Amino acid sequence: MKKSYLFLLLLCFFFRLSAQEDPKVGLVLSGGGAKGLAHIGVLQTLEDAGVKIDYIGGTSMGAIIGALYSAGYTAHQLDSIFHKTNFNILIQDELPRSAKTFYEKRDAEKYALTLPFDNFSVSFPSALSRGQNVYNLMSKLTLHLQDKSDFTKLPIPFFAVATDVETGNEVILDRGYLPQAISASAAIPSLFSPVLVDGRMLTDGGVANNYPVEEMRKRGADIIIGVDVQDTLAGREDLRSVFEILTQISNFNTIKQMKAKIVKTDIYIDPDITPFNVMSFELGKDIIEAGREAAEKYKDEFKAIAALQKRPVLERTPIPVVDSLYISDVRIEGNTSYPRSYILGKLKVRYPAQITYDDLNLGINNLSATRNFNRINYQLVPLNKGFVLVLQLEENPSKTLLRIGLHYDNLYKSGALLNLTRKSLLLTNDVASIDVVLGDNFRYNLNYYIDKGFYWSIGARTRYNTFSKGVSFDFAKENADIEGDGINELELDYQDFTSQFYAETLFQQIFSLGMGAEHKYLDITSQTLGTAPQPDGALGVFDRSNYYSLFGYLKLDSFDNKYFPTRGLYFDGDFHWYVWSSDYLENFSPFSIAKGTIGYVFTPFDKLATRIYSEAGFRIGSKENNIFDFFLGGYGNDLINNFVPFYGYDFISLSGDSYIKGGVDIDYEFYAKNHVIFSANFANVQNELYPSGQWFSSPDYSGYALGYGIDSFMGPLEVKYSISPELSQSQWYFSIGFWF
Repeated sequence: MKKSYLFLLLLCFFFRLSAQEDPKVGLVLSGGGAKGLAHIGVLQTLEDAGVKIDYIGGTSMGAIIGALYSAGYTAHQLDSIFHKTNFNILIQDELPRSAKTFYEKRDAEKYALTLPFDNFSVSFPSALSRGQNVYNLMSKLTLHLQDKSDFTKLPIPFFAVATDVETGNEVILDRGYLPQAISASAAIPSLFSPVLVDGRMLTDGGVANNYPVEEMRKRGADIIIGVDVQDTLAGREDLRSVFEILTQISNFNTIKQMKAKIVKTDIYIDPDITPFNVMSFELGKDIIEAGREAAEKYKDEFKAIAALQKRPVLERTPIPVVDSLYISDVRIEGNTSYPRSYILGKLKVRYPAQITYDDLNLGINNLSATRNFNRINYQLVPLNKGFVLVLQLEENPSKTLLRIGLHYDNLYKSGALLNLTRKSLLLTNDVASIDVVLGDNFRYNLNYYIDKGFYWSIGARTRYNTFSKGVSFDFAKENADIEGDGINELELDYQDFTSQFYAETLFQQIFSLGMGAEHKYLDITSQTLGTAPQPDGALGVFDRSNYYSLFGYLKLDSFDNKYFPTRGLYFDGDFHWYVWSSDYLENFSPFSIAKGTIGYVFTPFDKLATRIYSEAGFRIGSKENNIFDFFLGGYGNDLINNFVPFYGYDFISLSGDSYIKGGVDIDYEFYAKNHVIFSANFANVQNELYPSGQWFSSPDYSGYALGYGIDSFMGPLEVKYSISPELSQSQWYFSIGFWF
């Protein structure tokens, strides 16, 4: 900056400030998504120069950073906060698995696309994200200001700009609840849903006024410093997608307005943010540095302004880190369909009592994970020595969902999943769902679930599952009384109809204890065989029986990801007591099957996750009917009955009425969502394994696999190559999409 310009600037200040000695400095921060992180670099430079800010006005990301600075955070603290923030989770409203019930986990890890389907009409969500995680973060960071409803009373007076969706008018937010105001100003259209504030539906302030310099002047600022990080118009070579074209169109008016706004700004800072876009959060360090570099050009002007300011520097007291809160009461507003008991059951907040902030945040996530609410606003209103938790709920009017998934694997082959889900079908807190899988193997799954949160929930489900698989004739002969000449392999046709009625309860959201009754019909045949007639005269029938059983289970699941976990503990124990059968093979006597799996995942080094697991199963009682034996081989998730995956062997290659298995997976995420995985597994499997003591011996079977996986929006995309030292052949396993 030329010294002559500095002289003119100071002369302008002299005439403007003739009536006062201490100029009021206003800071205007524009919106720009990730590019708004440049504001932090500018604030660092202003602090270093000693400039005292009297007012801050911001839009979108400018509102987020401006509000936190006004709340008492220093620029260097903001730098630290945003470096620690995972923006992928923040933007996508990605909830931790720990916030979901087991039913919600199963629900969320099966479908690639979910669309509202009310009145049999497909619609689209108002945005990709509801902005709940943004709200939660802002609420935590501004907890020390819960009693400040007038933003002009903040350590630095502040206002944010939002846009009324219905009228397109600019809305100035300078009072109310700060996290809600920030969320409204930053609700980027199509990315975040609009926010309801005082009966108005508000969205990103950049739509109406992305650079509120006029409002800043109205508030008495003598010197206005403005930071502009909004887009410039792109050339045709950069307009390749619908999103880029829509962004260009929305920038027309904003860029046109800036010509008049720049001249109203005393110091206009325009960082070079051309290498970045609104989603370049992973380049935050470079964006902050770009802001600092742009501000450094004006350091002489900043020092001159600081010299004119006679008042002492604002003393920024350390902002307390809140670990726990005393909740004296809970008030719920906006719930018309869901009763208070249901909401409190999800929150799991006991009051009056001291709770940790992490538990409060988990409770909000539990409620959000139900997807029954478009937005969950909450305030902690100080009362005596504690807080009243005030929940302001906006219920989701959509009760019917259409969901889609795609999958391919070596056993079921290709499948397209269509799902219709209806919430509040009979009760406000129930869910009815039907899955239909069309492809190489037709399947369906019907579910009805009454979710009572942490009380006993009740469910009923029925499924039809079928697949065909070639198995060794010698293997089949060992497991059934069959004969055949010149047959090396037979095609096994497996059909399973299962219906269950059950009740389950949760502990700490990661434990599930359940019990129930089950009916199962199995039809297992092979058209390859020309065997002696079975009891009903049919040929090639392994079983065609109804089975009735009672069952119980205990599950623990704290994995952070079902398919590519990096931490957590997993346990699944199941006990079935088969009490009666229609007995097609005339060999049934009551028996029980017990099985369990335990796994532990930890990350000893960055990007390198290690999973150690062990599992076992055995039969108690009659040994005559071997249909429910354990069959090992292949790779997969969510396999039915007692089919157990085992690297190195094809599906249904090993069997016995008992088994023990152990293994390890070493997962290296060499690039975001891209994984190279080495796996090894070992097992003993045979009849009466445990009474014989053979489970203590060295493993009879082993297998190893090397795979590559991508954690995609449609589910895991995996390919694995496996070998076993006991076999002369290798196996390839392929899996595309969520398992269902």
